[in-house]
Amino acid sequence: MFSIWLLCYLTLGTIPVFTVSGGGNQLSPENSLIWGPGLRADVVLPARYFYVQALDTDGQRFTFSPGANAFQVKITAPDEQFTRIGVQILDRKDGSFIVRYRMYASYKNLKIEIKVKDKHVAKSPYILKGPVYHENCDCPREDSTAWLEDMSCPQAIPQIQRDLAHFPIVDPDKIAKEIPQRFGQRQSLCHYTIKDNKVYIRTHGEHVGFRIFMDAILLSLTRKVKMPDVEFFVNLGDWPLEKKKSTQNLHPIFSWCGSTESKDIVMPTYDLTDSVLETMGRVSLDMMSVQANTGPPWEDKNTTAIWRGRDSRKERLELVKLSRKYPDIIDAAFTNFFFFKHDESLYGPIVKHISFFDFFKYKYQINIDGTVAAYRLPYLLAGNSVVLKQDSFYYEHFYNELQPWKHYIPFKNDLSDLLEKLQWAKDHDEEARNIAKSGQEFARNNLMGDHVFCYYFKLFQEYANLQVSEPKIRDGMEKVEQPDDDLFPCTCHRKKAKDEL
Repeated sequence: MFSIWLLCYLTLGTIPVFTVSGGGNQLSPENSLIWGPGLRADVVLPARYFYVQALDTDGQRFTFSPGANAFQVKITAPDEQFTRIGVQILDRKDGSFIVRYRMYASYKNLKIEIKVKDKHVAKSPYILKGPVYHENCDCPREDSTAWLEDMSCPQAIPQIQRDLAHFPIVDPDKIAKEIPQRFGQRQSLCHYTIKDNKVYIRTHGEHVGFRIFMDAILLSLTRKVKMPDVEFFVNLGDWPLEKKKSTQNLHPIFSWCGSTESKDIVMPTYDLTDSVLETMGRVSLDMMSVQANTGPPWEDKNTTAIWRGRDSRKERLELVKLSRKYPDIIDAAFTNFFFFKHDESLYGPIVKHISFFDFFKYKYQINIDGTVAAYRLPYLLAGNSVVLKQDSFYYEHFYNELQPWKHYIPFKNDLSDLLEKLQWAKDHDEEARNIAKSGQEFARNNLMGDHVFCYYFKLFQEYANLQVSEPKIRDGMEKVEQPDDDLFPCTCHRKKAKDEL
């Protein structure tokens, strides 16, 4: 049997509550726990994953790593000569592991074995009775309700309800005319129609390269589940478009970033979306990889606050000036100068990029807006450092569920109290550590790949329910084709739902 094996060390999601191990007992394969969506055949993700929690012989949970190589994982397809699956074991350094795997072909069944030395862990081996479809297999579930249940999607998502509350009805015929007239010349827009689970698009504006991210998530969704017929517009720019105080009729515009001054319908950012789709592919930074690269233990982290980035906001200039004035407290520097006049004496020198994972060598992470919200926040939260977040009227799809002083330490938009907040964190080290832990748990439980797919589907489903006329494939639209470069095409065995008489 041929398998692609990759080993990495990362960190993971929700952990059941157990007594804390004192570390004196041995790792117990029988007592240790295994759970997660990657153990269910019907949960199709670009990179499937599940969790392993180490327990000792007394049934107590390890709170430190039992060793990066403590668990051995083997995934095979018993009915096939070759198994084309990439596997990574990610050590979260807290006694738990994420095991993730990316399938490059579909299989009748999968066998997942997790062992400690030669002993099976928990209920290993796990048999996924298939067919088990890989990411590129175009084989959607006809029953979207069953898909939502398999994915453990929430019944309702508050941010979606808040955004759609501005639009009690949506008339596809009306918006198809009015939105291009209002925004099409000055902005970069994509006009999408999903009809019979096929994706169609017409672009407006000059700079539409970012459509690749929206195309990719829509195609991925339609490969997995029967999408509702829906027609909508996506803003490809940074700034939200539909102003709250607009004197014109409100139009529903989907954007990757929202603000308190606008009424755009917010989606997960293109950055987070791409990291989910390309996990174990061409990207190295994603919500799972961060969890295995959280730096040294809390007590060994550098106590200087860290920030790197572009000069895309004046508050960032002030942050770098603060850093030059108080270098023992803040280490902030620009990696690129583009938006403002480069004054080396005030803001220099420009420094080289550092690996994102190196950020977590530092105990305090400063999150400050760029052109809009800084899209690095999901990854900063997933680490093992405390985030100090600038007050802002920009937000991503999950910001409204975050609580200041629980998930992060807030500081004023003009940075006037940043030094004070950093001093508070240093004077209240245990409280800061707990905030870091709460932020990390939020990211683990709300920002993984399956959560992103749930958000998109629920958004389009609820938006589709507001439509008062039939979505149409409009003049000028072209079909967005599924990728045809799959080395191992699949055969879809799902039965099509019969049309009701």
